[in-house]
Amino acid sequence: MASAALLSLTLTDFRSYERARLETEGRSVYLFGANGAGKTNLLEAISLLTPGKGLRGASMAEVGRRLPGEAVGRAWAVAAEVEAGEDAPVRLGTGVEQGGAARRAVRIEGETAPPGRLADHVRPIWLTPAQDRLFLEAASERRKFFDRLVFAGEPSHAAHANAYDKAQRERMRLLTDAYEAGTAPDATWLGALEARLAESGALMAQARARTLLALQAEIDGRGDRPFPQARLTLTGDWERMALDGAPFAEIAERLAAALTVARARDGAAGRALTGPHRGDLAIFHVEKDRPAAECSTGEQKALILNLVLAQAARLSRAESAPNPVILLDEVAAHLDLTRRAALADELTALKLQAFLTGTDESLFDHLKGRALGVRVGDAGLTVLEDE
Repeated sequence: MASAALLSLTLTDFRSYERARLETEGRSVYLFGANGAGKTNLLEAISLLTPGKGLRGASMAEVGRRLPGEAVGRAWAVAAEVEAGEDAPVRLGTGVEQGGAARRAVRIEGETAPPGRLADHVRPIWLTPAQDRLFLEAASERRKFFDRLVFAGEPSHAAHANAYDKAQRERMRLLTDAYEAGTAPDATWLGALEARLAESGALMAQARARTLLALQAEIDGRGDRPFPQARLTLTGDWERMALDGAPFAEIAERLAAALTVARARDGAAGRALTGPHRGDLAIFHVEKDRPAAECSTGEQKALILNLVLAQAARLSRAESAPNPVILLDEVAAHLDLTRRAALADELTALKLQAFLTGTDESLFDHLKGRALGVRVGDAGLTVLEDE
């Protein structure tokens, strides 16, 4: 199960599009046009062909097309045909049937399915301008970015993270209510929640550690590329235990014990101060031997891009999962000519489908003849003739 290229994409009342259809024939695509033309909207639509809120993190009520004077977005839909090896293409669809609805429906081959099933067919990995300040933002943004890379390789990671978040919210409600009332929380229920947190948290820590080790090995083997080499580490206590090879049972046991000890402190603080939700991803520029936060914007972008490409390359060799689809929003503008050429060569060599956006057609000169060019403007989507 290696193939996963999008053969077609159809949008209905999605963001700025009343209706749009793009036939790709499985090729990579570069989209160019003025700011506000709708390029990123297309990438967002693709990112919603996977569980979660997509690359903008928007609510489902936000993405419906809305004309001036309309208070609520319309019902919207995103549909795609996805290559499935030697089998017939798989039809995927998602959207809301009523304007303003908060939850979306998912259909696979016309049948209603849970959103998690989308990961069986499409696994987008994206890089957007919102991540330009990744190394200057709070740790939560780096965790979110890294967890998306983990999820691309291990879809169960999302379920473990969701279970952890739910148990943590319930635990904190018990602790804060008890603290404010000056009473003791229900110890039995608290212990059950902390057992759930410990189990989910240990699974999260191990998945992050596995991904980091695999990415580091991939990056170390990619020294011939003109992208800066990175040294990666995870700073959380539980991720460090996993990186050191601690077994699941030991991580879970120590996490449960730490949560028990922290009850009074967490109740007083109103937030949980220990657990895998507190860890961070640290990246160092090897050649300059300095943290990524101290590097230039261009170097930071190149470091993150190399990380995304390393994950894509690693996953492309997996036989039991679909190939990733790479979404790169306004990435080329931050790269010099040498790295733009290298990016085009890398995407071609990986034989993976990528969707790239930029304001200027010349940013994609190295992709001409190797990818489908599409002008995005008032006239909609205009496919260029191959040169």
